[in-house]
Amino acid sequence: MGEAEFDLVVRGGTLATAAEVFEADLGIRGGVIAAVGRGLGRGQEELSAKGMIVTPGGLDPHCHLEEMGQDGAVQEESFDTGSAAALAGGTTAFLCFLPQWKGHSLARSAPGYEARAQRSRADYSFHQIITDPTPEVLEREVPALVARGIRSLKVFLTYDPLRLTDAEFLLVLATARRLGCMVTVHCENFDAIGWRIAALLKAGRTDPLQHAWSRPPVVEREATHRAIALAELVDQPIQVFHVSCEDAAVEIARGRARGLKVWGETCPQYLTLSTEDLDRPDFAGAKAVCSPALREPAERERVWRRIQDGTLDVVSSDHCGFSFGTAKQAAGSSAYGTGAAVSRPDGRPAFNAIPNGVPGIETRLPVLFSEGVSKGRIDLPTFVRLSSANAARLFGLGGVKGSLMPGADADLVLWDPDAERTIRNADLHHAIDYTPWEGFAVKGWPAVTIRRGEVAARDGQVLAPPGSGRFLARGAAASALPTGRVPDGFDAAAV
Repeated sequence: MGEAEFDLVVRGGTLATAAEVFEADLGIRGGVIAAVGRGLGRGQEELSAKGMIVTPGGLDPHCHLEEMGQDGAVQEESFDTGSAAALAGGTTAFLCFLPQWKGHSLARSAPGYEARAQRSRADYSFHQIITDPTPEVLEREVPALVARGIRSLKVFLTYDPLRLTDAEFLLVLATARRLGCMVTVHCENFDAIGWRIAALLKAGRTDPLQHAWSRPPVVEREATHRAIALAELVDQPIQVFHVSCEDAAVEIARGRARGLKVWGETCPQYLTLSTEDLDRPDFAGAKAVCSPALREPAERERVWRRIQDGTLDVVSSDHCGFSFGTAKQAAGSSAYGTGAAVSRPDGRPAFNAIPNGVPGIETRLPVLFSEGVSKGRIDLPTFVRLSSANAARLFGLGGVKGSLMPGADADLVLWDPDAERTIRNADLHHAIDYTPWEGFAVKGWPAVTIRRGEVAARDGQVLAPPGSGRFLARGAAASALPTGRVPDGFDAAAV
């Protein structure tokens, strides 16, 4: 027998790309895809994918791992546990967040954070949160980040102490345009939410369900409209994070119809959960507190329709885990709470002081596959676009991640499309003590996850060791380039 042509050959699978579905083998050499075709030569290792669907490894462009709070406290989900969960769920790479705190430089806001990220088992990169856009930050620190391959900025239009004023947001947009960065935006109206919170607390309405009442779709719609309008003024492309409702999606569709470069992301929680999950006995609704809030049950199919028409073209996890037994019942555990604690008879925090966020980095792809592909809402190429390819294109990883073409990283997921599982937190790999999808039945499950040509997880067992992930320096993306159109032909960002 002659010398092996490949390090690994994945044989006989049904390959699903962002454009088509076909049967072929994949030949992998040096951690990248070297060949796609039938009857490929021998590999040093051979892996049968017969009866399986082979997709690119998932790219989760929005997750919070081991983040530092302003007080120095660190979230309990570490890069070790969070990346293990990612790999077990078919995600081979993710983007998380470098924080900034008002009054601090970027460097002084997150000392040691990038060093801790080196414990990741999956590949990773960062968005930079901007909360204090001083001249030093915008003129010196952000260009240095871009030079290192961090080419996306995150801004909040709500939350103290994270939110930007409109004037500050314009400064960030103009800086991003000059440097070729994508801007991602959390769109909710801060003052409207504060007004609603004050009235709800005055009325004695403090349960987790009132979290949704404090931030109804109109506050997301207004902020989405405003973010798109200001981006249009500057001619800066943006992505609207975690769209929860039709109202906000309509604003994105209207912007696109005007020729703007605006994209929309949603998450599995907005496709499968609802206000019913906030209204659970014994404070269990706190497990589903996230922002934007969960919506009425009928809203889920409206969000699915916006996936189907292409308005929402990325599905992230927005994984932001706080254990129910500790953090979710302890007011002020995170910067993502929305107010000071208010006394309740049971000693638990009012809705506005419950840490915001749900764990989902491991369940993102199985839930999306089951609810989307298995139930016939989307086809396999759409699944690939939502789960990896579109995010790769938007954030400067096109041709590297989210692809089965030769030259791309050999990140693959072998799906058993007929596997039926019930999600149980006891089977998951994250550090959080619950999943909001406890007892959720899914059809389709990742049997094998391959990261850069190595089997990283198989049948629920994570094989990739801590520290085997790599930092992904990202290049310029065409999606982040301006359109060249500004009001009246006057380009204020260029002055």
